[in-house]
Amino acid sequence: MDIQYPKGIYQGPTKNRSYIRYNNKTYEIPKPFDQCFFGSNPLKEMTIHNRFNDEAYQQYAKLPAFAVAIYDTIIGSEMSEDFDTMQKGLTWFQKYFPKAYMQLLD
Repeated sequence: MDIQYPKGIYQGPTKNRSYIRYNNKTYEIPKPFDQCFFGSNPLKEMTIHNRFNDEAYQQYAKLPAFAVAIYDTIIGSEMSEDFDTMQKGLTWFQKYFPKAYMQLLD
């Protein structure tokens, strides 16, 4: 039996949690990140460079658009000193994209 998953972000059976399928894995999108704008194609891969790169040291990660939206929210939360949202995002990245976390956020 082949399970058919919805395209893009979808809500679980209790409508309390949101999920997205990417590379045959299911990612939970916790609140408040389920309110992020993931673009018209949330699975589109994008390259994000470490914001502290310099000429001698370059780090980057390829991420799907839905993860980029959460990354942007983390950076915005840091700038606005919303440390609870920032920490939720950091924890999410550590769980689902540990290599990108190390390259972009650690």
